[in-house]
Amino acid sequence: MDFIEKLKKIINKNDTLLCVGLDIDEEKIPKFLKNKKDGYLEFNKKIIDNTKDLVCAYKINMAFYESLGLDGYKLLSDTIDYIPDDIIIILDGKRNDIGNTAKKYAKSLYETLTCDAITVNPYLGFDGIKPFLEYNDKCSFILCRTSNPSAVDFQDLKTPDGLVYEIVANKIIEWNKKACCGAVVGATYPEELKDIRCNLGDNIPILIPGVGKQGGDVEKTIKYGTNKDGSMAIINSSRGIIYAGNDTDFADSARRKAKELKDEINKYR
Repeated sequence: MDFIEKLKKIINKNDTLLCVGLDIDEEKIPKFLKNKKDGYLEFNKKIIDNTKDLVCAYKINMAFYESLGLDGYKLLSDTIDYIPDDIIIILDGKRNDIGNTAKKYAKSLYETLTCDAITVNPYLGFDGIKPFLEYNDKCSFILCRTSNPSAVDFQDLKTPDGLVYEIVANKIIEWNKKACCGAVVGATYPEELKDIRCNLGDNIPILIPGVGKQGGDVEKTIKYGTNKDGSMAIINSSRGIIYAGNDTDFADSARRKAKELKDEINKYR
């Protein structure tokens, strides 16, 4: 099953565009889990158990795991193994390098860690993207218009061919002809999101961070980020869901927040 087919199936099955970010943070997880053996894994498992019928994807920001050293890498692998097979797994590492190194990045993420999709930095151009596209049943989400305030430093620069993020969007269309590519576009820039969706058309998926703690507007995100069928968008929230509670009922609190956001998203689809 290729990525788009898998994405459509889970969106239809769970009636959702919601993606929950599993960003382990030792400063935020409930205190009773911090010194417990496999406490981080227990945290992730309970979040997954309590949200797996509400999501189409889980996004794992690799920095939170890599910062834990070898234990973090095992935690990452064990978490991936625990996620149900029909749910999309996105590894958010924003990897890229020259061709030979990019090839190893692609192998480590797609083969060793067996995810469905990754985030990729386009700054090195096509020879840094090509190794990821060789996995044509996967999806490479290319950073296009990111959600952070200083995204404007480079992504809004004007060139004779348009703004930089517009050029990246055009390249995503081109690269998508070779293998599945998507765009990463922040909910915090709704007008840019609208322009990018219009440019990409209906068949290219957009990974949309920035709702929840970052303040992206859900109604505009759905209106501008989905396709004509109200689909092809993966809308991520991390901290606002998984750290909604900080006691033994944290997983129940996470479920309530996930359900609230899922319902709000569906209200505008």
